[in-house]
Amino acid sequence: MRKLVVAQFISLDGVVEAPDQWHFPYVNEEMFAVMGTNSAAADTLLLGRVTYETFAAAFADAPADAPGAAMMNRPAKVVVSRTLTDLTWHNSTLLKADPTPGGLIAAVRRLKEQPGGDILAPGSVTLARARLRAGLVDELSLLVHPIVVGHGQRLFEQDGPTIPLTLASSATFTTGVLHQTYHPA
Repeated sequence: MRKLVVAQFISLDGVVEAPDQWHFPYVNEEMFAVMGTNSAAADTLLLGRVTYETFAAAFADAPADAPGAAMMNRPAKVVVSRTLTDLTWHNSTLLKADPTPGGLIAAVRRLKEQPGGDILAPGSVTLARARLRAGLVDELSLLVHPIVVGHGQRLFEQDGPTIPLTLASSATFTTGVLHQTYHPA
């Protein structure tokens, strides 16, 4: 079975929403190395609609030598959306999910059962929460930024389920960002 890796930029107070407003001052080669390692092991990106549209706008027409472009354009993109019908970014498909409760989770399980490399799931907090609740996440790769954002969606929902995790690795970057990797306990 393929490994599903949820990768998030996250603030010290748990915010994952709108990283474009607080994340960029902390970007450096150490962070690119983590993103590159995650990307190299993955042959599939699992994205929600908003993340797909953001990434497609940034990378679909980017020159191959642009930082991050090859990393984002190489893998297959599997998109979860109730509203999108036409995906214009190369190598993108809609995830076929039964609209009933549990349909998305069953579709992600089927995706994990297919042959291939890791499935990297950056952003898409609603999907990340659903996959965590369902026990489908094999690894959390968190880049914890030394900033308190104070508002916005958090990765872990209030009154959500208890999810025991084991710290697999931790590294501190020169910017103060922590890279923490967790596996299910």
